[in-house]
Amino acid sequence: MNPIDDVVLHGDLPSLDKPILVVMLQGWIDAAGSAHEAMNAIESQIAPLPIASFDSDVFIDFRARRPTMEIRDGRNSNIEWPSIDLYSGHDRNGRDVLILTGFEPDSAWHRFSAAVRELCVRLDVSMMIGLGAYPFPTPHTRPSNLSCTTPSVELLNKHAFVRTSVDVPAGMAAVLEQVLHDAGIPAISLWAQVPQYIPAMTFPAAAVALLDGLKDTAGLVFDRGSLQQEAVIQSERLDRLVAKNPEHREMVEKLEQAYDALVPRPPSSEPSDDAMTEKDIPTPEELTAELEAFLRDANPDLP
Repeated sequence: MNPIDDVVLHGDLPSLDKPILVVMLQGWIDAAGSAHEAMNAIESQIAPLPIASFDSDVFIDFRARRPTMEIRDGRNSNIEWPSIDLYSGHDRNGRDVLILTGFEPDSAWHRFSAAVRELCVRLDVSMMIGLGAYPFPTPHTRPSNLSCTTPSVELLNKHAFVRTSVDVPAGMAAVLEQVLHDAGIPAISLWAQVPQYIPAMTFPAAAVALLDGLKDTAGLVFDRGSLQQEAVIQSERLDRLVAKNPEHREMVEKLEQAYDALVPRPPSSEPSDDAMTEKDIPTPEELTAELEAFLRDANPDLP
């Protein structure tokens, strides 16, 4: 079976110059919708041209992701089907970009990843970058850190992203990392840390961090101005929310201290007398208990 038998091509495959593939498939971990927001910003800027659509009858469970029926004055005027699509475009510097968007496949993951691999080989993809975001005990008053996952030791050594060691369920982006790496295509996923106490709100600062990560990792440049403005507004709103309650202020201060203690210092800097030592950093259990109370107490101010 040809791997792209499950793919509908929209004409001949274009001739691209070592494009970068950016992947963001909905359905896996994306705290505050930050990765989706970053991908929307990318899609709005690249003038996307459709390359391929993946067979939704094969890859999507319509009972889990039901199509949307548009009702207009009682008339069923349209059915909008969930899909997985590949588009091409250019960043602000004219660099060829591919974006894989839509829903994470519900089934046939081996067939899906094989089809993506085949398309990447045919399109001469030079690198894959996945986007994601996860909740973390971090303050909204500090930049959103990025962590990464990749099978490539070379990429790990090249980029100073946060690293961890843990066994967790895998998303399709992780599968694509392995499959493309095995095909000789460098692959990495970037994960933005989102403050654990704002799960019901957007957090544009994390989307900004992901766009910055694309620039640092692959030299892709996208306009982040509007997202940055939204991040400033959101931060000011959270500041006002926190200021109303001394316990919330104390909780955010603890998160700030923990963040500052873990962020690498410049070689020339010396710790101050009141610098936090490792034993002073609150444990994840202590922070989580305070984080869970944060929005519960402040809920009337949330949308």
